[in-house]
Amino acid sequence: MAKKSSPRSKSPKGTKAAKAASAPASAEAQLVEYRRKRDFRRTGEPKGGTVRPRQKLAFVIQKHAASHLHYDLRLELDGVMKSWAVPKGPSLDPAVKRLAMQVEDHPIEYNGFEGTIPKGEYGGGTVMLWDRGTYTYGGSNPEPLEGLRQGFQKGDFKFVLHGKRLQGSWVLVRTRRDQNGRAQWLLIKHRDEHARPGSDVTAEHQTSVASRRSMEAIAGAEGEVWHSSRAQRSTPPDPVPRESSAYQRLMARRRR
Repeated sequence: MAKKSSPRSKSPKGTKAAKAASAPASAEAQLVEYRRKRDFRRTGEPKGGTVRPRQKLAFVIQKHAASHLHYDLRLELDGVMKSWAVPKGPSLDPAVKRLAMQVEDHPIEYNGFEGTIPKGEYGGGTVMLWDRGTYTYGGSNPEPLEGLRQGFQKGDFKFVLHGKRLQGSWVLVRTRRDQNGRAQWLLIKHRDEHARPGSDVTAEHQTSVASRRSMEAIAGAEGEVWHSSRAQRSTPPDPVPRESSAYQRLMARRRR
């Protein structure tokens, strides 16, 4: 007489393999490209991967005047900040589709940076904290975190922003890859109560959400130079006398 199979033998084949395939990569693995661009024998810049998971996921948008002005959109997922460079910045107009170039994942510790990266170094230019807050899943998957992971992998990444300047439902749609292999996406605002057709939110807000400073003020601030290749704040130079003229202050900054 044939033996009855045990309950364990009835489990679908491939279940463990499927779970393993859907498991997120570790923060260590996701930060390989970020770390490859930096020499941590010379830098104090955070390697990342040490931040514990939190219930609320963070997002930040940094206005970045590098070789070309753009906005860096960063969304926390699985221990890192998934990052996109958005040349024209976000739009609250659902009819406007903004190009978003995917760049390397960044550590969560990178979220608080505002200052100046010297020209000639990686990402050289002025960086402003333009918006920040938390975000949630915007799709229909009953498991929000799994929905975010699947959306990112499929190139249909739906999310809801809870920021100081940006709120409501958005989507990042992957379109293709450029000649360098970088993934190109479109950042689109969904039609909801936070949508504003015909508006220009980047023109309306020209200051930092953290310090209320303009890009010019951040660029001219003393002692806030971030050497990305060395990841340390520069030693503040001798202060310029208050009675000096604007021309003298400009020349003093050029000599530094």
